Amino acid sequence: MKKLSILAMILTIMSLPLAAQKKKDALYLRNGSVIYGKLLEISDNQYKIQSSDGSLFIYPISDVEKFIKEVPFISGRKSEGFGIALEAGFLIGSQVSHYPAPFSFNVMVNYTLNTRNIFSGGSGVEFLGAPYTPLFAEYKYLLKETRVCPFVFARAGGILHLGPDDIDTYNGEYDKKNFKGGPSITIGTGISWAKEDVEPYLTFAYRHTSTSYVQKTWNNNDYYDYTYKDNYNRLEIKFGFKF
Repeated sequence: MKKLSILAMILTIMSLPLAAQKKKDALYLRNGSVIYGKLLEISDNQYKIQSSDGSLFIYPISDVEKFIKEVPFISGRKSEGFGIALEAGFLIGSQVSHYPAPFSFNVMVNYTLNTRNIFSGGSGVEFLGAPYTPLFAEYKYLLKETRVCPFVFARAGGILHLGPDDIDTYNGEYDKKNFKGGPSITIGTGISWAKEDVEPYLTFAYRHTSTSYVQKTWNNNDYYDYTYKDNYNRLEIKFGFKF
């Protein structure tokens, strides 16, 4: 219950920037442009609007298609093209597996389509008792196009063991652990803050990952190869930057 309360508090804090976004006056011109600012005057034949930098614009009524109040879209959020992302975080949980909060670091190459759709492929390094490298594909959907934007995402792939096999000492003998990787699935949500050159983001997700290792084990007066498995059903929390 305590963990759930902490998570709810974090999500509430994350949602505050969304609530804090203020609507601005918006003039939609017949040539397709949108002017945001503070409407100063509407006369019989013109609109006067002041932008955030103090500039004053005057448009004849014949040039204006409509006037509304809305949260302005920003040109800084990429509408299409390739990019990269770096992220790091932990898999938090108290399952029977031996490691309470394994570390994860990823590098991703992504492609943005129509602003809201982002397709990515990535890899990196994770330490789940032993070093592994993940290989995965991801789809992310932005729920809005505003500066502060929530999103949902899904990721699927697997992890591969890195480095040599581990060695344990048992009854004076050395028995190697032959580590194996396994499948990995992640489903979650997050929030991003678009800026001119970089987009920080924070994610919360459910992560299922499986690993195993094969080790000779003494049983019935002989050694046998046994497979030991670890399943990680965790809360994954990560912070990243998309460029």
